[in-house]
Amino acid sequence: MGTGRRICVAMTGSSGAIYGLRLVDELRRQGAVVELVVSEPARRVLHYEEGFEFPEGELRVQDLFADPKGIVLHDPKAVEAAPSSGSAGIEAVVVCPCSMGTLGRIAHGYSIGLIERAADVALKEGRTLLLVPRETPLNLIHLENMYKVAKAGAILLPASPGFYNRPKTLQDLVDFVVGKILDRLGFDAKEFSHWETPEREAGQNGLKKDSGEEGV
Repeated sequence: MGTGRRICVAMTGSSGAIYGLRLVDELRRQGAVVELVVSEPARRVLHYEEGFEFPEGELRVQDLFADPKGIVLHDPKAVEAAPSSGSAGIEAVVVCPCSMGTLGRIAHGYSIGLIERAADVALKEGRTLLLVPRETPLNLIHLENMYKVAKAGAILLPASPGFYNRPKTLQDLVDFVVGKILDRLGFDAKEFSHWETPEREAGQNGLKKDSGEEGV
């Protein structure tokens, strides 16, 4: 059950802001309190990718969500905010999407703001830190940083949609990744696609045919 659980979601300047928005919406719908941190580069991505406008210059939670209930928005520079403390009762930190710059700083313990500090706290307290990078191709520095954070206890969940559920829309692709995140956090993901053993045609060894293609 998600009711009353406190999850920190941080959005950085990587492409894929739609993943973070969808995740926050679903966590809130399931009754969690979301401690949201949006970096300055993430604001620009929200403008270019999702068309959000911030005419007053200051980001407000109601600018991003029709129903802001259960969402607490923090200034990314506010290192005194709740996600920076191990005693704040936040059980998991999700960086979605996670830029390679943010991942690199987390890997090396270099906290320049609330996002890195929240991630650092999750690691030092032995709590869930889930990073959702969306980058390709990956260079050696990216891979070494991923290895470092994984070795330190972080979960790496790249934004890599699956296709076995035969997605028809962009929302299907987004929901695939968000469902994976919810699963790892222990939230209800029944509405999202899960793998099931394909049906087999009677008397054949291959998987059931579809559209003239042989099963794998």
